Amino acid sequence: MSASVPQGHNWTRQLRKDDEEEDPLDQLITRSGCAASHFAVQECMAQHQDWRQCQPQVQAFRDCMSAQQARRREELQRRKEQASAQH
Repeated sequence: MSASVPQGHNWTRQLRKDDEEEDPLDQLITRSGCAASHFAVQECMAQHQDWRQCQPQVQAFRDCMSAQQARRREELQRRKEQASAQH
């Protein structure tokens, strides 16, 4: 290719920016209160490289996330009911 071809991509700049920012999924898991369970799954997978050997950790993470989602639904319902009562 000739030297006159523009170097138009910004992948390296974007990658550096992404490296500095926390992953949105990690932010979600941290806010959920289930980060410890998530890290336990990651650690087990790194050690065993086999989901079948990590089922207790996967189930604990699943249970934690389900409980968090139930709490979130209850909170949203409570806020909706309060908003309705004020109108």
